[in-house]
Formats: sequence, structure tokens, C-alpha cells
Amino acid sequence: MELNIKNRPMASAPLSACLSLIDLERYPIHNPSSPVLLEVIAKARIELADSGCVRLPGFILPEAHSALAAETTALAPLALFSSDEYTPYGTGPDDSFSEQHPMRRAHRTTSGHVTRDLIPAQTSIQQIYANRALKALIAACLEAGDIHPFADPMRGLIINTMDVDNVLEWHYDANEFVVSLMTRCADQGGTLEYCPNLRAPGNENFDAVRSVLDGEKDHVHSLDLQVGDLQIFKGRYSLHRVNRIENGTRHTVIFGYARQPGFIGSVASTMKVYGRVMPEHIAAENDRNSDGLAG
Repeated sequence: MELNIKNRPMASAPLSACLSLIDLERYPIHNPSSPVLLEVIAKARIELADSGCVRLPGFILPEAHSALAAETTALAPLALFSSDEYTPYGTGPDDSFSEQHPMRRAHRTTSGHVTRDLIPAQTSIQQIYANRALKALIAACLEAGDIHPFADPMRGLIINTMDVDNVLEWHYDANEFVVSLMTRCADQGGTLEYCPNLRAPGNENFDAVRSVLDGEKDHVHSLDLQVGDLQIFKGRYSLHRVNRIENGTRHTVIFGYARQPGFIGSVASTMKVYGRVMPEHIAAENDRNSDGLAG
């Protein structure tokens, strides 16, 4: 297994400030040929193929946890909180379907988002997101030739903040995969539940989705992410939710990458979740590709 190392940091290069936050003994992303890193990638590929989810525990050094938590805590007051009822497909209920059909069943979702345009460029989370060595690792885990940061000026980097009684109900993501970094854990609640590969292009698998919405657990996996964990998750295909926050606050930094360059969210979804759009969203509205899946 090899990483494409063109234009990427080599072992002899000085470490950037953001790389000093990463546990480079466990995850030597500065050294693409490291046997340790290649083993991490091999295991991640197996997990992604099996469950659409990989957790890299302790990716951030323990001594850096408080600094990252301080960054997201300081920016959290800028979050726009949305509380609305959505189907798993990010839409309102469609009355043309039967009452129990997933396209008609909406649940209330509440959380806050600080968008990239509000996050200062000098913050560690901005620097981690832009780091080429991290991007190379993620691309290798996904068996992608390359991945590209979102062109979306808001969605490219998000701080998701959840307080007591907030919940992210069952949903699919708009993008094929998401990369997230936990900076604050709730004291109680906030566990990720997901249903690996529940749908695929050409097959919405509505019966299985309905069974999950009805409370059946056959398809459901749980993942209790901890501060400093990095996660790669194929949320476009895996139905998932974050359980209600019972006590404390949960902060997750979401890094937006795509297999193709130029990804910009739609005007409708951006306005619905973030309450505003930017000129880039309007300009991109007539140039969209679709995989045929709802949401």
C-alpha cells in the first residue's frame, strides 16, 4: 500500500504547528511511508468497507485537548441553533406517501452550527482542516486518489454544538462521507448511533429505514466518541443520529471533503440549516450532480 506523496509533507520536513497537536507515534501522518501509518490505513479500509465508519482514537494528544476545547467553546456563542422537524432525508414530510413511510415521518432535530466563515484562519481547527498530510491520510483510508476541501465557504468547516435536550434525529448526510473531530463530550448522552450501509444508489431500502424509525435495533450500531478522536463516516449511506444530550455540552468539528473539487451545498439546504447563504451558493445552484438518492 502506498500513499500519493506528491506535494505532501515528508518525514524530514519541519512539523507544522497543527501537526504538533497530533499523536504522531500512533498516527505518523508526516511520514507517508511509515509502517505504523500503513497499518492504520489498512485497518481503516477494512472497517470502512465493513461498517462505513472508522474511529481513530486518541488522534489528538491529551495535552492538546484543553486548547481545542477552548477554541470551540469560545466560538460556540456564534452558533445558529436550528430546531425543526425533518424526515431522514432532510425534508419536511411528504403527504403523498403513506403515513408510516419514511418520506413522511419527521422528527425534531436541534443543534447549533458555527460555519467556516466565522472561524478565524489562525485557529488550530482551521489549520488541521487545511493540512495536506491529514487530507492524504483520509484519502488513503477511503481508497481515493485524492480528496478536496469543500469549496463551500460555510460548510467546509463546521463546529457542531449540542446542549442539554438537543438531539440529532435519524438522518442521512448530503455528502458521501464526513470527517469529524470531537473536542467536547457531553457528561451524559450524545452517543452516535448508526446503521451501516443501510442504503445504496438505486436502493433506498425504505422498509429497513422504517424498521429503524419504529425502534428496531437489528441494524443499529453505537459509537461513544471521546475527546481527541477522529472519525471518518460514510453518512450518505448509513442512517444515523446523535442521542439527546442529558447533561453537559457536546462539540464536534466537522471537516468537509469530497472526492471531486468544487462541492457547494444547495441554497435550500444551506438556508434551512444555517439561516443564510452566500454568493457562492447562488452561483453554484444550476450546476449540480446527483447520485439519485433522496436528501
